[in-house]
Amino acid sequence: MSKEIHIFSGNANPALASEVCAYLGVSLGRAEVRRFQDGEVMVEIADNVRGGDVFVIQPTSTPVNDHLMELLLMLDAFRRASAKRITAVVPYYGYARQDRKVSPRVPISAKLVADLVTVAGASRMLTIDLHAGQIQGFFNIPVDNLFATPVLLRHVQERVRNGPVAVVSPDPGGVERARAFAKRLDATLAIIDKRRARPNEVAEMRVVGDVEGQTAVIVDDIVDTAGTLATAAAALQAAGATDVIACCTHAVLSGPAIERIQGSVLSDLVVTNTIPLRPEGRQCEKIKVLSVARLLGEAIRRTHSEESISSLFI
Repeated sequence: MSKEIHIFSGNANPALASEVCAYLGVSLGRAEVRRFQDGEVMVEIADNVRGGDVFVIQPTSTPVNDHLMELLLMLDAFRRASAKRITAVVPYYGYARQDRKVSPRVPISAKLVADLVTVAGASRMLTIDLHAGQIQGFFNIPVDNLFATPVLLRHVQERVRNGPVAVVSPDPGGVERARAFAKRLDATLAIIDKRRARPNEVAEMRVVGDVEGQTAVIVDDIVDTAGTLATAAAALQAAGATDVIACCTHAVLSGPAIERIQGSVLSDLVVTNTIPLRPEGRQCEKIKVLSVARLLGEAIRRTHSEESISSLFI
């Protein structure tokens, strides 16, 4: 007898979970996630999941620690409720940028979070655009790292179908992502060489590659304070780009990000709904949000039916 599928969500992104359920034609599971007066998280599952195939959709976005704790407690609740298999569906994996020791006596936080998710009861992990693909190796359970490229690419192809295009990586670490994007757009490739004075602050930036007379498409996985994005857009315009747009999977958009985007030379910032936008972001005319619900829904369907999902990795 096949396992019954159950989709649940914490408080991080219930709208995305509802979209995924609509795609799959199932109802969102009943789970109550609330807080006591002292801030402790309390989770109670109202559905019978014994022997079932459970998928918990919960990005660990702002407030990161609250949403991470919700995820861990939900995983533990399902494990104790005798679910057959529990998949942590984490569209945005918080702490991913702390994936190595950059100085003495600092933690590798991305590894610690991986351990917590595994110990809490996850049987497998499903995520989108990990900041560093090597984070998959931090887990001792199967990890499926999907890419939002197909979702973003369809929009960009319509946007830049007339005229030459240059795909730009905002740093050397993102070249592989940008190269794959450029190949599908039949575009040239450029790189932003930047030096940081301190975290979230760029001291120097220059363009490596030719963007003159072309539409520049900046491709990245995360936009946080948007300092790099705004400065890169200005550098590309100064280098002769006729138009500058950006594609980022995860719209963290913390601090002054919205104001920087609004005041930048960017025409559009295309993001996905792995993280729900705060009200100011929804009001910003430059920000376009695309849904990854079909991508996640199809990955969940294939995982549940034990089908290959390798075709979703492109």
